[in-house]
Amino acid sequence: RERNRDREKEKQTERKRERENERDRERKRDTEREKKRGGERRRETERKRERQRQRERERNRDREKEKQTERKRERENERDRERKRDTEREKKRGGERRRETERKRERQRQRERERNRDR
Repeated sequence: RERNRDREKEKQTERKRERENERDRERKRDTEREKKRGGERRRETERKRERQRQRERERNRDREKEKQTERKRERENERDRERKRDTEREKKRGGERRRETERKRERQRQRERERNRDR
């Protein structure tokens, strides 16, 4: 009877030890899982940051392109204004030339009249 009791106690102790070992293994697995998850979280965060940086770079690129386009537009507008000023200047100069020619003709006529008067 005592031997049986001892054997039974031994079995119980063995089962208890097994349960504890299983609990330890489970805890270890959980810990490993948490570590991995932490790593995954870190990687995910890093990916998010990288995407954010990418978007920022694209935004900057777009902004820079827009600025260049704006500068180009400004240069073209300036060129157009310059051309317009030149055209206006030419028109005025043409008018001045006409007036100058007209004055010369008038002086010529005046000389003609004086010459005729002298005869």
